[in-house]
Amino acid sequence: MRTLSLLSLALALSLPLKAQTVAITPSDKGLRIDIDGKLFTEYMVKGTQRPCFYPVFGADGAEVTRPYPLAAGSKDDHPHHSSIWFAHGGVNGLDFWANGADKGRIENTEFSDVKAEGASASFTAKSQWVKPGGEVALNDVRHFVVTALPGGARQFDFEITLTASAGDVTFDDTKEGTMAIRVAPTMALKGGHGHILTSAGIKDGKAWGTQANWVSYYGPDAKGEPLTITMMDDAKNLRHPTWWHVRDYGLFAANPFGQHDFEKDKEHKTKGNYLLAKGTSLTQRYRILIEKGEPEVAKINAAYDGFAGGK
Repeated sequence: MRTLSLLSLALALSLPLKAQTVAITPSDKGLRIDIDGKLFTEYMVKGTQRPCFYPVFGADGAEVTRPYPLAAGSKDDHPHHSSIWFAHGGVNGLDFWANGADKGRIENTEFSDVKAEGASASFTAKSQWVKPGGEVALNDVRHFVVTALPGGARQFDFEITLTASAGDVTFDDTKEGTMAIRVAPTMALKGGHGHILTSAGIKDGKAWGTQANWVSYYGPDAKGEPLTITMMDDAKNLRHPTWWHVRDYGLFAANPFGQHDFEKDKEHKTKGNYLLAKGTSLTQRYRILIEKGEPEVAKINAAYDGFAGGK
């Protein structure tokens, strides 16, 4: 029986993995991305103060990020946490991170290069950062690649180029930013059963404000299955390795601008300010991996090396 079991295992391992097909189509809210005919995520540009990916489903069909927008009357915290998104709490003194009529808006202006082939799909999106009065503060161009990996893993590659098109732009030193994810409530440390791990080996609540190549937030998804979400900071990004605004209630964000907050330097509150002179640009790259199980450090490091090496 043991010989038969080993032969069966060997045969199973030798069989090719089922190829996955990724499709991308227009939707009422933006762009819809399906894997093997089932919704994986949608890039929302309508009904939100800033573009975001929501919903986001894991391979078992469970949502891996918190519901967005929150239901009317909900007492949940931080209603501006919009699943997977990019924004910042201080741009020339204006808040583009929070919601409200007195806050900045990030508005999608154009989609281009929308395509899907085999196990991946990609698109380019242009956005403008708009002040409450309608004046444009800056523009950005975003390029996304979504890939279905073996074993049900999903991968986002996100490149954003920010351009000071209208005048000088200062990204203010604040912890409220920037490339962000709000995980499903079941995965949070507070109120859930999750954990945090950084590439530097720092865990859970001690991870906040530290620098690392990557951070994993992991725990049970809505169906109780173990899941890991890892965000990676490219080696060429500004002030790499970035600081991490990672909280026990389920937020984690890569933020290269919040230096004085993270270092608790009360005397130098503009220490992390970054000036983008008129006509100049800043490009940042991130990778997000959504995988079954708990984080495997060697595997994540290998994926990071491939990403940071430009592969």
